[in-house]
Formats: sequence, C-alpha cells, structure tokens
Amino acid sequence: MTLVPAMADDAAKVTMIQRSPTYVVSRPGTDKFASLLNKFLPDKLAYRITRWRNIRFQDFVYNRSRTNPEKLKQRILQLVRKEMGEDFDVDKHFTPEYNPWDQRLCLVPDSDLFKALRSGKAEVVTDQIECITETQIKLKSGAAVETDILVTAAELKLQFMGGVSFSMDGEAIDFSDRFYYQGMMFSGVPNLIQTFGYINASWTLRADLNLKFVCDMLRRLDKENATQCVPVLQESEKDMPGKGWISDFNPGYMSRGMHLFPKQGDHSPWHNTQDYLLDLKTLGHGPTKDGVLQFI
Repeated sequence: MTLVPAMADDAAKVTMIQRSPTYVVSRPGTDKFASLLNKFLPDKLAYRITRWRNIRFQDFVYNRSRTNPEKLKQRILQLVRKEMGEDFDVDKHFTPEYNPWDQRLCLVPDSDLFKALRSGKAEVVTDQIECITETQIKLKSGAAVETDILVTAAELKLQFMGGVSFSMDGEAIDFSDRFYYQGMMFSGVPNLIQTFGYINASWTLRADLNLKFVCDMLRRLDKENATQCVPVLQESEKDMPGKGWISDFNPGYMSRGMHLFPKQGDHSPWHNTQDYLLDLKTLGHGPTKDGVLQFI
C-alpha cells in the first residue's frame, strides 16, 4: 500500500500482486482541524483537543466495525468506488471476504495509492502466484505479469519479544504457559513489562499508558520498600481456560503465531484489551489493589 505510490513516479509501471484484497481508506495527510486550532489556541491545548478528537473518532470506527460491520463495509467500498470510478473492479481488488477490523484496515494519505492506479503508472492484480521465472510472474489463473524487478513485501513471521530468551531462577520461561496481566505483564514473572501497541489504534497510546504504569509502580516499590512486583494467579484461577493473545483479529500471520504468545484469561485483569478508553480507566491511575498484583 505504501510502496506502490512511492515507486510509481520513478518506475515505468508498478504492478501490485496481492493474493487477496484488503480494505483501504484514504485520509488527508494534513489534519486541517489541527491546523485550524493551532491558529487560535496555544500549542499544548490545540494538541490535546486534536489528540482526543482523533482517539474518539478511531474508537467510533472500531466500535462500528463490531456492532454494524456491514454498514461500515459498504461505506468503505463506496469511498473506494468514488476514488476509482465505475470501470474499476472494486469487488475483485478491494473487497475482502472478512469484515472491517477482523484483519487490518489500511490507511493511505491523500489518496496516493488510488491516484497511482488512476494514472496508469500502477495496477493491481488479485491472484495467486504459480511460479516465478526470469522474466515473468506466472499466476494460477493462467495469466502472467512481465517483470524486470521483483520487490517482495510478503507475510510476517511473528516472534514474541523479538525471540529474546528469558530465564527465572535458572529455568527458561515459556511465555505461552503464562497468562497476560493487563496486556503488559506475565503471571508469576516479576518486574517484567512488555509494551505491544493496539492493533486498531496508534501504538503510542498503549506505550504512554504502560510508561505511566511503570513510573507509578516504581514509586510504589520504593514506598513499600519492595523489590518485586509480580501478578499472581489466585487459587481459583489456576484452572482458568486460556484464550488467544489477541481476540477478534484473525489475519493468517497472527493465527499461525498465537501458540508462541501468552494467554488471555476469561476475566479481568487477565485481558489484553484493544480498547484504549477502557485501558485509560483501568491503568491511568497506576497499579491497582486487585489482589493479583503483589509487591514483595
């Protein structure tokens, strides 16, 4: 989505080959609302208002994808048809089989991808690759794409925390056996916090929350003269059924890697929510006395 318009101006022609379609939405590269506020308000106040507005808009769109996915889907496709015109096959190239936010929703700035496609400098082909020769990419449909340069931008292979090995008391930690505490810590593992951003919002929203949590946690460790902060499963939770690390998000690269990741529980605080506003209420005031997080 980002490589095609970036290369289109300098290449004779760019062909994007995709196995299956993805939802694509265009948004302005410059926030006009923010620019307007900056003319009349102090910078910090303008920033806070703009940030909160964008958070609420993202939250509205994601919630709509959960409560009325068909309506949101049709709205996205309507915008694509408006960009590409009636002669372009939107159903084939930009209509996934899944609902919005069941997998990723791609954002392009200032319609750059659509502009590249309309100009004729780029095209999209939706098909599976049969094989690659010195001069062609042969597709399972029988068609072929002539090519001089092949740029790969294929599947991701997930590694939990970059594949770094951790041990505790001389024994390796298998994180797939652990439960995720508030989307950042691990059952029975002290003083270890991991930040993983939201799949449906800005990564930094989660990073900011975790940073405040860590600062508050360190202050509480000092106050209680403790050296360890560890989430501990209660006796009634030791047989708790485990769920996938992230819920309601099922792209192939995630599904293939979930067995490597910590588990969610069936109740809070063992959830990895994808809801910033909920996490803000839960984590915005630092570590809570929930009977799970223990300071030793």
